[in-house]
Amino acid sequence: MSWTRRRLLQMGGALAGMSAAGMLALPARAAGTAASARRRAAAKRIHLKNLHTGEELEAEFFRGDAYVGESLASIQVLLRDFRNNQQHAIDPRLMDYLFDVAQHAGVDPVFSVISGYRSPQTNAQLRERSNGVARHSLHLEGRAIDVQLAGVACDVLAGRALDLTQGGVGYYRQSDFVHLDTGAFRTWKG
Repeated sequence: MSWTRRRLLQMGGALAGMSAAGMLALPARAAGTAASARRRAAAKRIHLKNLHTGEELEAEFFRGDAYVGESLASIQVLLRDFRNNQQHAIDPRLMDYLFDVAQHAGVDPVFSVISGYRSPQTNAQLRERSNGVARHSLHLEGRAIDVQLAGVACDVLAGRALDLTQGGVGYYRQSDFVHLDTGAFRTWKG
């Protein structure tokens, strides 16, 4: 093979192109690997105490890039309608919401639960006794929860939830709890 000036320039250009492609591809692969490692390392834990039953649960509900099915099943049991023991699937985004609010408040996600899932019968009974219970409450769908956050006053908890503009936020000052749900962002006081 004879090395002409033209051939040297072509080979040099090809080598430079391959080198540049390799240099550009390396950081992209490294960044992808780092992002994957961060996702795998991501874990969300929550501590819930049902004030009506006394049951407590501390669970890792999200690990890596997926929800933990066993933990969600345990959360469903804890958040059941304590009046008749009926259960309903709980929206995993509700746990995300609780976790995010606690992080935003700068505390561990340790919540006292006043109300989780409500059966249609319970919701109807509560509506008869109070005008503050929605006919189509998201509690009926496992998408709402009434809570207190350990170490955080309820007015502050409501404020931190409002900052997130993530879902429904109801502050019940006299009853001393905050309603959070995964519906559209809206706010009210009870």
